Amino acid sequence: MPDAPFSADTTAAVARARQHGVGDLLRRTALRYPDKLAVVCGERRFTYAEFDAAVNRTAHALSARGVAKGDRLALLSRNCWEYAVTAFATAKLGVVLVPVNFMLGASEIAYILGHSGATGMVVQDVFTETAAKALAEAGVAAGVRGRIGGAAEGWEDVADWWTAGPDHDPEVAVGDDDPLRLMYTSGTESRPKGVVLSSRSLIAQYVSCVIDGGMAVDDVEVHALPMYHCAQLDCFFSVDVYLGATSVILPGPDPAALLATIEAERVTKLFCPPTVWISLLRHPDFDTRDLSSLRKGYYGASAMPVEVLKELQRRLPDVQLWNFYGQTEMAPLATILRPHEQLPKAGSAGRPAVNVETMLVDELGEPVPPGEVGEIVHRSPHAALGYYGDEEKTAEAFRGGWFHSGDLGIMDSDGYLSVVDRKKDMIKTGGENVASREVEEAIYLLDGVAEVAVFGISHPRWIEAVTAVVVPKPGADLTADAVLAHARAHLAGYKCPKYVVFADALPKNPSGKILKRELRARHADLPARDED
Repeated sequence: MPDAPFSADTTAAVARARQHGVGDLLRRTALRYPDKLAVVCGERRFTYAEFDAAVNRTAHALSARGVAKGDRLALLSRNCWEYAVTAFATAKLGVVLVPVNFMLGASEIAYILGHSGATGMVVQDVFTETAAKALAEAGVAAGVRGRIGGAAEGWEDVADWWTAGPDHDPEVAVGDDDPLRLMYTSGTESRPKGVVLSSRSLIAQYVSCVIDGGMAVDDVEVHALPMYHCAQLDCFFSVDVYLGATSVILPGPDPAALLATIEAERVTKLFCPPTVWISLLRHPDFDTRDLSSLRKGYYGASAMPVEVLKELQRRLPDVQLWNFYGQTEMAPLATILRPHEQLPKAGSAGRPAVNVETMLVDELGEPVPPGEVGEIVHRSPHAALGYYGDEEKTAEAFRGGWFHSGDLGIMDSDGYLSVVDRKKDMIKTGGENVASREVEEAIYLLDGVAEVAVFGISHPRWIEAVTAVVVPKPGADLTADAVLAHARAHLAGYKCPKYVVFADALPKNPSGKILKRELRARHADLPARDED
């Protein structure tokens, strides 16, 4: 190595030649496969050359409107091709994309706008009124305001951005660890945290997905879960772009639309959380649609009930399954359970992905031996840069040089991880700890159970009472006594529910996660009813 550093110009030239950001991935794929089908959304179909040109024009349009590297641009929309274009246009500019959960109210969105310092916003037409209220509440009076679905007062039509203008890449130097995404976690706290991800985080994670997730250039994948969540956006859609696979975008995970799309587009690959897989299995179209093209299935966001896993393998025998486990802070993949491990290690989250190191620690941060419960921690280039504007939470999460997930798990002697629970979901009843997942798995064994959620509610005697909300299968004749008798046959007495409630459906967020906080609030008065 030379003693003196290179000149500034030479250093910049070398950095530009070595640039490997998320935006660069699309350009390289478009050069390799210009005529290959990239994106399908409704009637619109883009080749990779066309998709890259639309992204570049949008990037130039944003730049012309004063949006520059490091600025934050909020995006409030359901899945659509414009969402995909915006995500890659910001990546090419080094603009920090702030995806916003479209289920949030105006005040919640205003918090994100204010906390992130967003100076612009792109919104789908159906969310215009909510977005306007949020911008006003956050005090954002200026900046870019683009609207998907046509212009409106105070909003310009984003169609004008991608239909004209230069179609070459913008000349912006984007470093590996320049912030690129600001993802707000649904979280366990009163206010969501902003997770900062860079190209390094994301691309290292894409490599893990490709290698351990069996992903390939000839995949045809349907994307139905919300792209504001990094699971759909970064475990699947962006990886497809990286490889040159074909992506079919749906606005949401409607079971009938999903099944019809698999048949019509000859889809080979599908990601769904367990709740959506269950909805597909229960839909009358499941046995009438031609699903023979499907070869790869992925699940995550929550544990797959073992009985549902067995049903999937029975009814889709040609589909290989993977379990992806992780957190937003891991961009988001951490561990994978591969197809040949599904039944031998049923219920496991698998082993660390190729670019991840995982272990379990106690409250002092010391490793715990196989078979003992500990907090799941990771080291990996996947990991986020930290929490935006919050050094205290970042220091706490990354203490000891490991990312602390907040999940509890057990590692067996073969290195397979089983997620016991979120710390917040561990039920402390009568002096004993009960993992809600263990109780759910036992109840799923009962014929007639479509879905179940188990959680704790405050109780004057037990501190917390184990509570189960059960959704019966159509036509099933279930009673609380039958559920309790079944639980007692499979679980220790203290783990059995003190309360069993039946419901037509479980509340879920758009990512398919069951909202246990809502269930706790809804059923908090059960002990009081006992006293009446």
